[in-house]
Amino acid sequence: MLDRALRLRGAGPYQLQAAIASLHFEDETDWAQIAGLYARLGEIAPSPVVELNRAVAVAMAEGPEQGLELIERIDGLDGYRHLHSARADLLRRLGRADDAAGAYRRALDLADEPTERAFLERRLAEVTLEA
Repeated sequence: MLDRALRLRGAGPYQLQAAIASLHFEDETDWAQIAGLYARLGEIAPSPVVELNRAVAVAMAEGPEQGLELIERIDGLDGYRHLHSARADLLRRLGRADDAAGAYRRALDLADEPTERAFLERRLAEVTLEA
C-alpha cells in the first residue's frame, strides 16, 4: 500500500514516515536510504526531532563523526533526553569517554522511565571505567 501511495502522488510527511518505518523491517536496515528520507522529511516538515533522527541515521550509514557533527548543530532540544543519549552513544563510539559520561549524565537527569534509566546508568558505568 505504501508503494501505491507513493506512486499516486508526491510523498508527504506521513508517506515518508511510513517509508522510514518500513525500512526498519527489512532484514538489513538501509541506513543511507533512511537518512535520505529523513532529509526529505526535514524539508517538508522541519523539526529538531527530525534532524536528530536524520543525524542518527547518518551516523549508522556514514559513521559516528558525521552523525555527531549533525547533532551538534541542532537547536531547541536541550531538554530532550534522546538528544543527549544519542550524543552520548556517538561520543562513546568515538572513544571520547569523558564527554560521553557527561552526555549520559544529562540524559539521566531528563529520563524518568526506570528501564531507560537503568540502561543509561549501565552505559555511564561502562564509559566511566573507560575514562
